[in-house]
Amino acid sequence: MTSTYDETAIQVLEGLDPVRKRPGMYIGSTDIHGLHHLVYEVVDNSVDEALAGVADTITVTIYADHSVSVSDNGRGVPVGIHHQKGVSALELIMTTLHAGGKFGGEGYKVSSGLHGVGVSVVNALSSWARVDVRPMEGPTSGKLWRQTYVYGVPQDDVAVVGSSEGRRGTTTTFKADTAIMETDDYNFDTLAQRFRQMCYLNRGLTIALRDERVGQERERTFYFDGGIISFVRHLNRNRKTIIERPIYLARDFPNSNVEVALQYSDDYNESVLTFANNINTVDGGTHLTGFRSALTNTLNKYGRKMGLLGEKDANLSGEDSREGLTAIISVKLADPQFESQTKSKLNNAEMRTFTETLVNEQLMQYLEENPADGRRIIEKGLIAARAREAARWRVWACPASSPTARSATPPRASSTSSRATRPAARPSRAATASSRPSCRSRARSST
Repeated sequence: MTSTYDETAIQVLEGLDPVRKRPGMYIGSTDIHGLHHLVYEVVDNSVDEALAGVADTITVTIYADHSVSVSDNGRGVPVGIHHQKGVSALELIMTTLHAGGKFGGEGYKVSSGLHGVGVSVVNALSSWARVDVRPMEGPTSGKLWRQTYVYGVPQDDVAVVGSSEGRRGTTTTFKADTAIMETDDYNFDTLAQRFRQMCYLNRGLTIALRDERVGQERERTFYFDGGIISFVRHLNRNRKTIIERPIYLARDFPNSNVEVALQYSDDYNESVLTFANNINTVDGGTHLTGFRSALTNTLNKYGRKMGLLGEKDANLSGEDSREGLTAIISVKLADPQFESQTKSKLNNAEMRTFTETLVNEQLMQYLEENPADGRRIIEKGLIAARAREAARWRVWACPASSPTARSATPPRASSTSSRATRPAARPSRAATASSRPSCRSRARSST
């Protein structure tokens, strides 16, 4: 016998109840990845203060009881009474989904938070939380304001508990609810890696990570005056680079900024990381498309202008121009449009144009002013192109299986240019023979 399905079966989840009921919808999972996500959500709010130019230091502390605090020297969360809801803005932010200062108002021009659910989700998934606020300005400044929560529910009104003692900013302390989260054992190294990356992406930002758990006491502080230039150097620390210093390109566009740092090594692989408002867009997007297009276009233009690519040479392909490349692409924009809630791919069409414009103009200028670096980069691409063409000839000349696998005509040089280019001349028989092993000897060696 089936149960009755009528109006009495319909439930309405109020406040933060949806988060506690379906936490995976908000933090991805309840394992250690979700646990770390709670910390990231709070830290991202502090980083947004840095992006607004009002903070430069963030301190993250893991305490002996596995609670965590995140403190910054920003403006401080507003504590005044909200004009629509009639409660403190702090309480509204901590207890209401989709409440925040990142929906197009004057609070933040650029931020990684888009939905106003971050810190309220952290509060919902904590057994207890406390927020201490030292406002930077206005009638509430000069005081220390506090509110505490248990399972997301305020235990008191926002109230003054002391003096700000000349300090400013927000400190959020919380303890993950292990009735929901599978663990509260934070991985120091995982958090440190994330905070290192944040400091690379935000030049001049300091993040200190402290661990006070018994037997695990340690501290790391991150600060990189070189920004993404330092990031590229870090990625290439174990590689032999072919140009001494990373190339740095940057420009402001309407309501956005684009930064690119790149350097070539003698490696064969491409290592390009892309970010939008500090979010690692692992699937790329329009900023990556614009970068790749402009890079290939610029290198081919420069190579022909300087005579490094001959009349009979095909254009360098996209793969040729990126072999051995390490690059960071970081864009910051007021209204990012991501493909999904995971924010893995940027879809803003204008960012392709902005990135192409930056690379086309400033990379060409750099190559012209640094011809030795330009020659090394083009030569690296030519070596990649010749190796690729030699491999294509070997496949044609020495089919792996039956004679029918061999094409009737030899391969032609490929080009990524949108304009028709003259194909490269067919290698001489001697050159072809010298660039590949004998089919007979290869067959003999495989038996």
